[in-house]
Amino acid sequence: MSVTVFVPRDSAALAVGADKVAAAIQREAEARGIDVHIVRNGSRGMLWLEVLVEVRTDHGRVAYGPVKASDVPSLFDASFLTGGNHRLCHGLTSEIPFLKNQTRLTFSRCGITDPLSLEDYRHYKGLTGLQKAVAMAPADIVKQVTDSGLRGRGGAGFPTGIKWKTVADARADQKYIVCNADEGDSGTFADRMIMEGDPFVLIEGMAIAGIAVGATKGYVYTRSEYPHAIAVMEEAIAIARREGILGSSVLGSAYAFDMEVRMGAGAYVCGEETSLLNSLEGKRGIVRAKPPLPALEGLFGKPTVVNNVMSLASIPVIMDRGAQFYRDYGVGRSHGTIPIQLAGNLKHGGLYETAFGLTLGQIVNEIGGGTISDRPVKAVQVGGPLGAYFPPALFDTVFDYEAFTAAGGLIGHAGIVVFDDTVDMLKQARFAMEFCAVESCGKCTPCRIGSTRGVETVDKIAQGIEPEKNKVLLEDLCNTMKFGSLCALGGFTPYPVMSALTHFPDDFAPAPVREAAE
Repeated sequence: MSVTVFVPRDSAALAVGADKVAAAIQREAEARGIDVHIVRNGSRGMLWLEVLVEVRTDHGRVAYGPVKASDVPSLFDASFLTGGNHRLCHGLTSEIPFLKNQTRLTFSRCGITDPLSLEDYRHYKGLTGLQKAVAMAPADIVKQVTDSGLRGRGGAGFPTGIKWKTVADARADQKYIVCNADEGDSGTFADRMIMEGDPFVLIEGMAIAGIAVGATKGYVYTRSEYPHAIAVMEEAIAIARREGILGSSVLGSAYAFDMEVRMGAGAYVCGEETSLLNSLEGKRGIVRAKPPLPALEGLFGKPTVVNNVMSLASIPVIMDRGAQFYRDYGVGRSHGTIPIQLAGNLKHGGLYETAFGLTLGQIVNEIGGGTISDRPVKAVQVGGPLGAYFPPALFDTVFDYEAFTAAGGLIGHAGIVVFDDTVDMLKQARFAMEFCAVESCGKCTPCRIGSTRGVETVDKIAQGIEPEKNKVLLEDLCNTMKFGSLCALGGFTPYPVMSALTHFPDDFAPAPVREAAE
């Protein structure tokens, strides 16, 4: 009898030798005359355990990790193919606390299935949402998404249903669905994990969106740094097209929808929807002034839904389980679940999907396990390189959109990067300004010039040149950038700068004073 062994094909696992581990298991099995079937699944998101090898047993899947190719012979010696004990064994995968305590809706299949097996996808309730959608009136689909309370999972949290209704109500001979998979924030990898580990859920979500608003064409815009995600998505789209999920008749219905993957050139500003659309049209990736909104004049001047991967990948479960089911998760106006990505100086880095409502302290200390350096946490940046830095004094902040806004921060794509007490927050503020200067598309003066002047001003503070005067100037620059920039690149850069200045004032003392204090 063949034994099924799971070895991830996720980029995080590949980076630490997953291909070598899979090859070693195959060689060892052949040498011992054992029939082994290796499935290259997605990642479970427990990145500190990669390469995480799982074995299907009568009692469930048993996890071993982190596994190196050199560990494979000892795994066979310990009878790991029947769930045998080994120093790398973690017991049943589903019982590992980091995984067990999650609420996995969007990521319910990621790490469980073969990403390119449509049979697996159907077995785990895939396509159920699309099947229901093709039997509904488009307006009813839009209403269900609106009633679910789903908000954009990539930026300011704009209600998805309102955006869809705007496109649905627009009159045009062609409409588009554009998936913003240009995941460029520090500490974020949820989009990549879905594209590599469960691509059909994104395809299904985009097809439902197309039916809902009357769009027949979709594009996944992603980064050149994601070659594995691009390869998996392209293969999954080809399978979906061949199986009648995409094409002139979606699941045999009267609706047509097809899609393709487009690769960007790595500009951070193309994560902003209008820059993305310019790039998608073959133009330079620079910000467009709004209005007109992309929902009315987007790709090639046509009404366009631009949604993040997480927003679109959440649609199938909403259509399958209903708006109220999804809405019941979360707190306040933040409904559903959010895939939190834990990175930086943490013991347990990885992806943790849960309902909105945990505090930042719970996420960092209980789920993340505290710092891997065992030093105190000094700062936590939430929302990518343009997110605010939160000190431990703000760890009681609830993880939802309104609470973070009230505390001077933003959730963004829910990437969390942790720093211990060795970090220099003046240098972090300088990095934010430098990042903006490098990545600016150059269209608007507050972003283009303000960020460059910001770097110079932080340097003067560090050198002790009129520090109080330059702190006032830095605040003034941030105010100008926040309210004068055309897009969020310049508009959000003040968040990390001002939060560093506000919460860590000692780090902005002149260098001799700081050195004496240390």
